[in-house]
Amino acid sequence: MKPQVLKSAACALILGVLAMWQTASAQQKIDIVFVDHLTAGLIEQDVFVEKEPGSGLIYRVLPGEQDKYLDAPVYKSTIPHKHDPFNAVNAGPCAKGEPLGMTLREWLGGRGTATYVCDDGWGKFEAEFTGLVPNATYTMWHFFMAKNSTTPFTGTLDLPIGNRDGSQSVFRTDARGNATMKITFDQCLQLGDTQLASGVAIAYHSDGKTYGVLPGDFGTVTHVQLFALLPDVEAPKRVGDD
Repeated sequence: MKPQVLKSAACALILGVLAMWQTASAQQKIDIVFVDHLTAGLIEQDVFVEKEPGSGLIYRVLPGEQDKYLDAPVYKSTIPHKHDPFNAVNAGPCAKGEPLGMTLREWLGGRGTATYVCDDGWGKFEAEFTGLVPNATYTMWHFFMAKNSTTPFTGTLDLPIGNRDGSQSVFRTDARGNATMKITFDQCLQLGDTQLASGVAIAYHSDGKTYGVLPGDFGTVTHVQLFALLPDVEAPKRVGDD
């Protein structure tokens, strides 16, 4: 798929997801469903596959080609790589790093739902996850990005959810890869607007460490597995709404 076609399709899907949200005014409640990059029509970002076994070269998986590599092991990169979920030019190749001990199928098996409530300036976030990496360390992030993607991609602004020191953003999975997260914080999440898309994401830390206010180096120690977009401040009407 050509990079421009890929970018246009992904933007259309993201805007479609935004249009599905509904918000309330006084007490705002949002139901959230997390997805992986490929399900969202984007390029997988922080785990890589060796498309030619033995080559020592790894690639980000593109939308539409994941079925070829579902049973392939996934790897870290040897150096950090900036996120670019739209442009296939930046999908590789790059040097193969350490194996992550799972296949692409297992990586894509993660699922998550959450409920977020903003009430009188306080945010309450409750999430449940299944199929994540077992006995692993994760963090959750509140991110922002330009609503109309740029070329080159300018990246995202990533803030730890909850306390700004990152202390509330950390959670661990159990032996089956399940986890829950319940936090309350004294500021509501900022939603999207005409310029910025707003969302939440979870990142697996393959080194078992966290980095406070920073996510850590993408591709080498930090691997975003699931994300969800939040609605705009004023939710757009759906077709057929009065």
